[in-house]
Order: sequence, then structure tokens, then C-alpha cells
Amino acid sequence: MGKKSRRKAKLRAAARLAQRAPAQPVYQAKPIATQVAQPKAVAASVHPAVLPAQANRYQYVVPEMQRIGIISGVLFVILIVLAFVLH
Repeated sequence: MGKKSRRKAKLRAAARLAQRAPAQPVYQAKPIATQVAQPKAVAASVHPAVLPAQANRYQYVVPEMQRIGIISGVLFVILIVLAFVLH
């Protein structure tokens, strides 16, 4: 029975996302450039576009990683100082 409530929550979340941001293409393709004189053709370049929903989803990752790094660095320095003091 728990799956039904999860499905409903996913559907509600998808509906909210659809209301916030209009549908945008996932990639942007550049046209293929060909020259008659040369036998080689330049392939299309596909660049993934960053969707606003993706940018909003991960906006707190970098600050949290910085905090984790600072805290782990401080704890590492404390361990080194304690090693010298206790020996």
C-alpha cells in the first residue's frame, strides 16, 4: 500500500514542475556544416542545456561540501595536535 502514496507524491511533484517551468529541449544541436570542395563533413555538435529544475535541485550541494571540507580539515588538525601532545 505504501507504493500508491509514493506514486501519488511523484505525480504531484511532476505536476508542480510542469507548472513552474515550460518544457525546454534537453539538448541544442548545431547544424552540420559541409563543403563541396572537401570530402569531410563537420559533425553536429550537441550541447546539453542545463534545465532550471536541475539548477534548483543542486543549489545547496556546493556550500554543504565546503562546510564538510572545513569541518573535516579542522578535525584532522585537532587529531594531529593531540597526537603530538599525547606522545
